[in-house]
Amino acid sequence: MAGYFQRQLADYVEYHRDPWNCAMHVVGILLLFTGATLPLTLVHFSMLGVEVSLAVILALPVLVYWLMLDAGVGLGILVSMIVLLSVATAIGNQVSTAMMWSIFAALIGFGVAAQIVGHRVFEERQPSMVDHPTHFLLGPMFVMAKLFIALGFRRDLAAILAPVPTNSLSAR
Repeated sequence: MAGYFQRQLADYVEYHRDPWNCAMHVVGILLLFTGATLPLTLVHFSMLGVEVSLAVILALPVLVYWLMLDAGVGLGILVSMIVLLSVATAIGNQVSTAMMWSIFAALIGFGVAAQIVGHRVFEERQPSMVDHPTHFLLGPMFVMAKLFIALGFRRDLAAILAPVPTNSLSAR
């Protein structure tokens, strides 16, 4: 699926050229994932003698998808998921139900706001999900790929995610 992932990423990056929009996506995706999983961490099931939260159960299919798209980037997301699910679990275990829902609403609200500001203010373009709903699942892959490139890894993805030269005809 590497070729498919690279084609999807090339399409996705056309909507995410502005560095400030990319920064807003990092913040927004982290907030949205943590917020969305927060209430799900409070629901538990016993599977094969191990207690597992609904957040983990629901995250597994998309994690498998990300790992199939690109194992390296998917593993990076797996590590991030573990950290974010741990944070959500810790929050859920430490606060009242009313406070948990307040935190949920704030995280989702700020996460969505970060995405909107990134696209409207910095990118000056509608979100890619409007034209390509499947891009909803590419955001975390894009952010992790950018991190890998910044750390000096994944030169194969660096060419896809390279900034457009300012004198390019495709620049704003």
